[in-house]
Amino acid sequence: MQIFLELSETKAHESLWRDNMKRVAKPEGRYNIVIEEVDMPEMTATQVLVNTKVTLISRGSEIWRRYVQPGPIEHRMMGYSLTGTIEAVGNAVTKFAVGDRVAVVAPHAEYVVAEAAAPSLRPTVVHLPETVSFEAGTFWPLTTSSVLWVQECGASSDDTLAILGQGLVGSLCMQTAKSDTGARVIAVDALPLRCEFAKQLGADAVVNAKAEDPVAAVRNLTDGAGADIVMEAVGGRSGAKAFEQAQDMVKSGGLIHIIGLYEDEPLPLNSSKIMGRRLIGGYLDRGQRPAGSEHALQLLAEREVQAEKMITHRFPFIDAAEAFSLLYNRLGETLGVVLIWE
Repeated sequence: MQIFLELSETKAHESLWRDNMKRVAKPEGRYNIVIEEVDMPEMTATQVLVNTKVTLISRGSEIWRRYVQPGPIEHRMMGYSLTGTIEAVGNAVTKFAVGDRVAVVAPHAEYVVAEAAAPSLRPTVVHLPETVSFEAGTFWPLTTSSVLWVQECGASSDDTLAILGQGLVGSLCMQTAKSDTGARVIAVDALPLRCEFAKQLGADAVVNAKAEDPVAAVRNLTDGAGADIVMEAVGGRSGAKAFEQAQDMVKSGGLIHIIGLYEDEPLPLNSSKIMGRRLIGGYLDRGQRPAGSEHALQLLAEREVQAEKMITHRFPFIDAAEAFSLLYNRLGETLGVVLIWE
């Protein structure tokens, strides 16, 4: 289907006249990532059309709920962190214009449409500050969630906060907590590369869980009391063990906040260990998301969250299969992996 956006219906880039576009797809078969050519997306009056520059692969959801699954995955589920420039705007859109730099909650694709005028508690497209690069901007959705998760912990400068897992989510929570709470932050991970990143990105103390007992290490760093707050951001195959460790390293009266997902097994909740402690599971106040979004952009703009330093690999989008394979098979070599669409 040929798409031509007339200026009477949209405020469009003069050169926009395309038949089709490319996007990342996951058809039938485990580990099966392909690039497919499809029709251009159709817009409504309340949407914008975005020409993609960079997308971020989120290892947790995109590996464990997409890549390793035997069946096909609906395209809208293939990614959610994208930056680019607006190519066209619907006639009901007033806050965006052609040429604007934006970040979008959208899948890996050469062009996407995003809701820009209809009311929503969750913004799906935002203006990208000039000081935030297209690469750093792809971290906006996860940084927004990190802001809200950290806020829910209620940490203060009097607290010690231990964060188990220093993947994308754990690292963003660590950097957000350092900026926003003043708490002493202990970062824990079993991968040497991620431990090194945690040191470089501002953790007060770093524990290599492969080299030493993380429970004993956190207890030693807190004079035997344990951490006031433990955020469990491991998930996956190591998530159950990390949750058990969280129960052993949180102090009496403390809080465990579970953020990790995709364990594919029950979490071991020990009633004798959780007594006198609080437990919440990845709670996000959706009504606070617009404010969290604004603060996330501020953290990125002011380099309080150092997103570009978190990127270890950049792939042209045509090599998406190689990028997904890297994240699945060679985790110890990676942190942030992005696809370049220019």
